[in-house]
Amino acid sequence: MSNKSYGCLIVLLLLALVVSLGLNLGQFMGKLDLDVGGEAMFSTARPKRPLHETTVETAKKPTRDKIVHIDLDGIISSMEAGGFFAGVMPSVDSIKRALEQAVEDKNVKAIVLRINSPGGEVTASDIIYNAVRKAAKEKPVVVYMDSMAASGGYYVACGATKIVASETTLTASIGVIIETMNYSELFGKVGLSMTTFTSGAFKDSLSGARPMRDDEKAYVQNLVTQMYDRFLGIVSEARGVPKETLKSTVADGRVVTGREALAAKLVDQIGYVEDAYALARELGKAADAGVVKYRQDVSLFDAFGMASAKAAAQPAKVQLDLSSGLLPKLLPGVPYYLPPSFAR
Repeated sequence: MSNKSYGCLIVLLLLALVVSLGLNLGQFMGKLDLDVGGEAMFSTARPKRPLHETTVETAKKPTRDKIVHIDLDGIISSMEAGGFFAGVMPSVDSIKRALEQAVEDKNVKAIVLRINSPGGEVTASDIIYNAVRKAAKEKPVVVYMDSMAASGGYYVACGATKIVASETTLTASIGVIIETMNYSELFGKVGLSMTTFTSGAFKDSLSGARPMRDDEKAYVQNLVTQMYDRFLGIVSEARGVPKETLKSTVADGRVVTGREALAAKLVDQIGYVEDAYALARELGKAADAGVVKYRQDVSLFDAFGMASAKAAAQPAKVQLDLSSGLLPKLLPGVPYYLPPSFAR
């Protein structure tokens, strides 16, 4: 290629970059508002950008009917993990947004929510459960349980219209766990001590610097029991199984297979994701509907914003991680819906 051709190519690339920057700058300026005094200021409410669709299965016949497939993967947490498709922790807001868009779209006849999660935070699980339940009041929602839909993952599934599980799915784990680490004896061995000033007897109940009192243990256990009772009530209502029956069988924290879950009436049928699509078409009365997934495009300014926020939130530090890197880092004192093996 001649020097002249190289020069033309460079000019074209520069022009493309300028156009891209201009478009993104237009989006950025569109997010500015004017106050009463006429001065520009950032709007605190960012407009919701529509999620774009990618085809999973084409429609069997020419039709606008469609089934939306939404993925819930990883540990359920209120913390952001880089967006809807981060693949590590699902964004609560993004899952809600996807459900809302599916409900608002008249061409969407049903929703398939694929869950592959061991659970996570109690409140985050409850928020997504509520969003699924609200969506199911408007359109059929079929949950497909992948490798695991345990604890908080199963909690979310209880909001759906129907639940499909694979034979090898691990699910249930109906229970709550709160953990803390006690290092008071270690402090004594290395000559350290902790002085704490509190406004009440239970303010530092989960402090690891001293042994827990019996009344503190009873207090924390009561919190766990309250959350467990809510979980149990949701399962009982969703699956039509009495609480006492659940307590005496599968609601003791154990994990069960999809086949065992079917026998315990925790799921509606055994199958694969294609079976969940078929059930969604049946419930949505859209036999020829195609299947689509949502994706969210990230603009240049969004990318810069996420990178800047991450850099500001995570100052440079040296960190020694002795864990396997596969298990979630549980925050002390935070209640979780997780199987026992994930809480170690």
